[in-house]
Amino acid sequence: MNTLKTMLATSALLTTLATGTFADEVTDTLESALKAYGEGDVSYAIEELDYAKQLLKEMQTGALSDFFPAPPAGWTAEDDADTVAGFAMMGGGTAAAKRYFNDAGEEFTMTIVVDSPMIGMMGGMLQNAGAMGLKTIRVGREKFVDQDGTVSALIEGRVLVQVEGGEQDVIVPLLEQINFRDLGRFGY
Repeated sequence: MNTLKTMLATSALLTTLATGTFADEVTDTLESALKAYGEGDVSYAIEELDYAKQLLKEMQTGALSDFFPAPPAGWTAEDDADTVAGFAMMGGGTAAAKRYFNDAGEEFTMTIVVDSPMIGMMGGMLQNAGAMGLKTIRVGREKFVDQDGTVSALIEGRVLVQVEGGEQDVIVPLLEQINFRDLGRFGY
């Protein structure tokens, strides 16, 4: 039990240092977990830790959204919570998605998924696309697999970038705006 107490205290301290604030919902929740543990209410302490983890995941998803490029002229972009929910049900990780659309009715969705078990399943195919005879597109140093209107790449072996729908003359210039080096280090 001493290990749990140390873990809770360390989590609270690290969160405080990382956020630079002493009073936010994450630190309040971690302090509540520590208090519940001190009072012997382990179930509530676990519940509070789970909630703190959820809050941190939300913060991480918000930071992941910063990697999405601005929409091209004449296009609009909006967060796509439905796509993110679909990826969350496939094993977790951190995901963010944006739907890009214009007045002509054209649209596509760009999704970024980090550290999901699903990536491991797709990794072999994405990293060996050429050997498998799949069509590839080069965007900077990255190779994207093009499968029937969906382009996908695995960045640093842990980040999936995928675009569904849309024309390559619109999609590729957007992908070129992403800093894949920083994206591959996301969360480190």
